[in-house]
Amino acid sequence: MGVLGPKLKQASLLWLHGFRDACCLHRVLIYCFRSKQLAIRTGQCFLLNGLIFLGSIFILNSVVIPTLQWILPDQCPHSGSQELCSSGGILKLYSFLRLGLLQLFYVFWFYPLYVFSFILSSLWYSDIAKYGFLVIGKYGPTFTEMPIQPVLSSSSNATQMDKCTDIGGVVIGIDEQVYSVLLLSFSSWRYKWNFSGLSLDKRLDFFESNWIFFAGFGNPCVLAIFLFSPLVSYGVMAILFPLFVLTATGSDADKLITSQRTKWKGAEATSCDTRVMIGQMYASCY
Repeated sequence: MGVLGPKLKQASLLWLHGFRDACCLHRVLIYCFRSKQLAIRTGQCFLLNGLIFLGSIFILNSVVIPTLQWILPDQCPHSGSQELCSSGGILKLYSFLRLGLLQLFYVFWFYPLYVFSFILSSLWYSDIAKYGFLVIGKYGPTFTEMPIQPVLSSSSNATQMDKCTDIGGVVIGIDEQVYSVLLLSFSSWRYKWNFSGLSLDKRLDFFESNWIFFAGFGNPCVLAIFLFSPLVSYGVMAILFPLFVLTATGSDADKLITSQRTKWKGAEATSCDTRVMIGQMYASCY
């Protein structure tokens, strides 16, 4: 326990640092205020994925489906001919028509809109990161080489597992959530690394060595979409993702983590070091 205690403290600080760094969303307002192009691109993401995509889902659930239920009911009406309903054939026909019309709505509107949103948003995310770099004066290969000092854990190799029921299914579900957190976090930071000229090997080494920080960084967005259906989750994530891209772009967490790794290497973190890092975590948001 004497060795485990400092390790857990370091891990908790790194996770908290990542979580708080992702929540410094006021940076987005500052950057958009300084750059008109950045504000336009960010606004376009909100318009496409928020107003149009999520708005279409809202209209489907609140207008289209209730209207179909009224025109093609799933129960016999109180007034009118009861003979047609007695056999159940008319209700089956109504159900078939409702399902067919909904599928047409998905095929000719939602699926094309999803593909269009995915492609266009991917292009806009790169522009958002580029304009963010221009705002903070870090555009170009100015990234300093970071010494990699693995602590707490080695790289995690993804393994293919068949989904099963009961406890196995729960474990797989947890693995999928952790994978989503890390993937989202890595995707947010890769734009910064691209414009900084950081090689792929160094990116992976730094990510694997500090995966606890990135697990904390990816948590806010995953928590925001955890309780929604897949389509709604995509729309919410597409709105929030450019905010986390800008937050990662303006973050100096990589330098802070590197400096703390140097202090922690070969020795336990003192209470003074802990207070200093917490102070730097709060200061990094401003």
